[in-house]
Amino acid sequence: MTKEPLLDHETSSPQPSFPSHLTKYLYSGHFLARWGARMWDFSVALYMINIWPDSLLLAAIYGVVENASTALFGPIIGKWVDRLSYVKVLRLWLVTQNFSFIVAGGTVLGLLAYPDLKATSVEAFVLLVLVTNVSGAVGVLSTLAGAILIEREWVVVMSEGQDPTLLTQMNSVIRRIDLICKLFAPVVRGTLKANGSLKASAMTLAVLSTISVWLEYWFFMSVYQGIPALAERNRQRTRKPFPAELTESLSVPDDYHPANAENSQKRSLGEKIANLPLVSAWRVYFEQEVVLPGIALALLYFTVLSFGSLMTATLEWEGIPAFVIGIARGISATIGVAATLVYPVLHSHISTLRTGLWSSWSQWTFLLLCVGSIWVQNSMIAAYMLIGGVAASRLGLWMFDLAIVQQMQDKVHESDRCVVGGAQSSLQSTLYMMAYGMGIIISNPQDFWKLILLSFLSATLSASLYTLHVYRVRKHLIHFEKLVLLGSWLIVRSPNTYQSQNV
Repeated sequence: MTKEPLLDHETSSPQPSFPSHLTKYLYSGHFLARWGARMWDFSVALYMINIWPDSLLLAAIYGVVENASTALFGPIIGKWVDRLSYVKVLRLWLVTQNFSFIVAGGTVLGLLAYPDLKATSVEAFVLLVLVTNVSGAVGVLSTLAGAILIEREWVVVMSEGQDPTLLTQMNSVIRRIDLICKLFAPVVRGTLKANGSLKASAMTLAVLSTISVWLEYWFFMSVYQGIPALAERNRQRTRKPFPAELTESLSVPDDYHPANAENSQKRSLGEKIANLPLVSAWRVYFEQEVVLPGIALALLYFTVLSFGSLMTATLEWEGIPAFVIGIARGISATIGVAATLVYPVLHSHISTLRTGLWSSWSQWTFLLLCVGSIWVQNSMIAAYMLIGGVAASRLGLWMFDLAIVQQMQDKVHESDRCVVGGAQSSLQSTLYMMAYGMGIIISNPQDFWKLILLSFLSATLSASLYTLHVYRVRKHLIHFEKLVLLGSWLIVRSPNTYQSQNV
């Protein structure tokens, strides 16, 4: 009885039972939050290189601090989001993120206003750089908390009891917003720099953060207050019992006796370590059914085959004009946005599991162009093959990302969803740092082919792990019986075709 309406509207956009403007409010708040984060991500590299023009040291240190904070504290952030109420997480996220950007903008403004500070007062220079790095790291962690809350929790709760395609659509729009911000934030930031000084742009960024936090809070609170399912889930979360390890440490056993104290002190060190929040979070992650897909997705962060700093520097060394690299980055981002449009269509014809399989090997296939460029003698042709392979592979990459996120939403129990989301982000940041470490070890642009091969091997391992997961779940990869039927049909049909042609 419930299938007929779904079939009737299969080709149209799913309509939720709650007012449609609340979905738009969610998207608007997410856009403002991601726009601020992307603006800062792009701006901080420009600030650092202008503060110390002759060195990449400050930019490198900031990148290491930012990714290390996510790698180390990601699982703990997930546990924190899981334990607090929605409203508390929302307030802490928005206030902390925007306040950290304001503080970082202020310290950067001071560093730019006094360019000789590192020569006249080393202590003050180091202090301002330290505050900038710490503020940026806090901002990244608060952004992670917001991403877990919205992408891993609210979207799932809002789609429960709705058209099954609503979750797919919301995931696609959320990812599309992020990619659009990633594409256009550098353009807007570059325009601000072209029409004013870096100091003015830093001040503008701080002012915009101050204003946007109120709009973001209003949008998200309107969604929370307008959707009863969110309030009901929040009540369930706040009634959760204390974690087992904390309860055990606070309670006194009924059979307590001084003689038993010695036994309690003899607990193994391994048991104590296992009950630490960070370790228990990873234990929860590795117990999940979707741990292989999660690792497969994280492996794709161990790569230089993206338009990041390493590949961009290599292309410039090869003599590719800066404007060509910029156009290629734009095309790559546009293909990524297109992936968020293709994913719901592909998902409606095959399952989430198979969508991930096809998209994973689709990315791998296009990356073969990058590998092939290694053996091309003409450096310009090789560079353009590299660019083309990376740009085209974004279609499979972002569809694979969406497929993994949706599997985690569907397969991870609601009590573990935030913890798993934090651990996943931590694992991705760790492999991302390892990719930069790989670039430090192999730093000669002439040896970039080695980085290409290592990145391709990582993508191959990713696709293989996910294929193994699909086989474990479905017990097969290809419907051989359908291939046999197709072959039989072609054999039977071919004589009839030949006879009809003769007639």
